[in-house]
Amino acid sequence: MATYRKILVAVDLSSESEVVLNKAQLIADADAEIHLVYVQEPMDNVYVGIVPQSAAFSGLGDLESQLGDELKQKLAALGEKFGLAPEYLHILHGSPANEIHRFAKETGSQLIVIGTHGQKGFQLLLGSTANAVLHGAGCDVLSVRIGAEK
Repeated sequence: MATYRKILVAVDLSSESEVVLNKAQLIADADAEIHLVYVQEPMDNVYVGIVPQSAAFSGLGDLESQLGDELKQKLAALGEKFGLAPEYLHILHGSPANEIHRFAKETGSQLIVIGTHGQKGFQLLLGSTANAVLHGAGCDVLSVRIGAEK
């Protein structure tokens, strides 16, 4: 059976990200290129309709920049723990599924590995990032079950 040589691992930087990255490394070719990706959604997109557009929130850009710095540190720590070179650590900006698809195509990834919590009911109707990635990907997708009973 052929193994994957170019893998994109999409993480949310939670403690569960290690489970997803570990699974990717288990199925990767010995000298595979593994890109670790986190997608930061613009704060104005996340809070549109919730946060009033007023002078009180004019510092949203500064807050977003500070958050970006913290995310880079978390991504670097995760990459270091798993032995990934800094050039394979990426923070993208935009809609998670769209950015994951774009980056997978751009890097010629053969596999996307992403975690899922196995949403049910109303959450499933709203969709999830993993579901959106699965249905729009141009390559194989491995959805790693997070929080499943052992």
